[in-house]
Amino acid sequence: MTDVTELRARTAELLAAHPPSRTDRGDFLRARFDAGLAWVHYPPGLGGLDAPRSLQSVVDAELAAAGAPGNDPRRIGIGLGMAAPTILRFGTREQKERFLRPLWVGDEVWCQLFSEPGAGSDLAALATRAVREDTSGDWIVNGQKVWTSSAHLARWAILVARTDPDLPKHRGITYFLCDMTDPGVDVRPLRQLTGEAEFNEVFLTDVRIPDAHRLGGVGEGWQVARTTLMNERVSIGGGGLPREGGMIGTLARTWRERPELRTHELRQRLLTLWVEAEVARLTAERVRQQLAAGQPGPEGSGLKLSFARLNQEISGLEVELLGDEGLLYSDWTMRRPERVDFTGRDAGYRYLRSKGNSIEGGTSEVLLNIVAERVLGLPAEPRDDKDVAWKDLAR
Repeated sequence: MTDVTELRARTAELLAAHPPSRTDRGDFLRARFDAGLAWVHYPPGLGGLDAPRSLQSVVDAELAAAGAPGNDPRRIGIGLGMAAPTILRFGTREQKERFLRPLWVGDEVWCQLFSEPGAGSDLAALATRAVREDTSGDWIVNGQKVWTSSAHLARWAILVARTDPDLPKHRGITYFLCDMTDPGVDVRPLRQLTGEAEFNEVFLTDVRIPDAHRLGGVGEGWQVARTTLMNERVSIGGGGLPREGGMIGTLARTWRERPELRTHELRQRLLTLWVEAEVARLTAERVRQQLAAGQPGPEGSGLKLSFARLNQEISGLEVELLGDEGLLYSDWTMRRPERVDFTGRDAGYRYLRSKGNSIEGGTSEVLLNIVAERVLGLPAEPRDDKDVAWKDLAR
């Protein structure tokens, strides 16, 4: 399936059989998945048609013009951008058939149980333990995870846990799919600088995970997790935006609508950030096109670095431009939102929330190392833990 005409015909068939104005949203999305029009580059039967990734835009444009509903990617971004590509690459046929459809439709929200209080930037130092039970073959998991977006909404989680403490830290990890409704999963809100609690901490106490929910081989979790992390950084920093999309568009609109706030110095800073945002947008588009050839590489770390820096500088300039108004904050009520909304809130929210951009999805310091070593080819930093068993590491 590589022909644009045939793809448009298939999209027209979907619309004729399920008119968006008369079809339940969920039913339409399920029919779209079954027609192979969810993500066209996925295999047949799993939401795709084995078509080039670039043809997805053809489907999206046809459906948007017909007023078809979307699957709310901001709400289910972790599932779409991190869990799905990892399951596609490492999952069994049964796992792909079980999880991909409800994930894409949005029937099941996903979260990411990776970071821990003592293993954030150094994720491979994680201490959450998974021990296999001799009688059943199930895994019993104990530990604590932190900074878990959407855990309060999630039905499923991608989870990394230590299964062999006698091996070096990168080699004794296994990757699991964890049911967030199982006994022993305790989700607690983490209130942030914004007043909200979109993040959570998750305590796992004797959580039983069947071996059928292991993704990849035992002890191969780091290799599986790297696929998740590379996709995560592209998902965060490389989202498809139109020109003046995102926060630079909000700032530019304020500049145009409020001429009384302008100064020459602020104009120069705005122009600089506008150009940098456009360069970042075009670079993200190029990286997304490269994805058609396979899995994302370390270039996604550069995108995420740029995303964090630009968001922080743009939101800072917006607050400065607004003067006293920029100090106002409309609502500091403790809430547990379903999504992050950078452009639908006030300048104070954007300023505070953007501070987390250089931490979430890999700290900027770690990403700088990745770019230096894996993109620029610079020598790796010295390590004294490479061949040391995790249990013998200083903590």
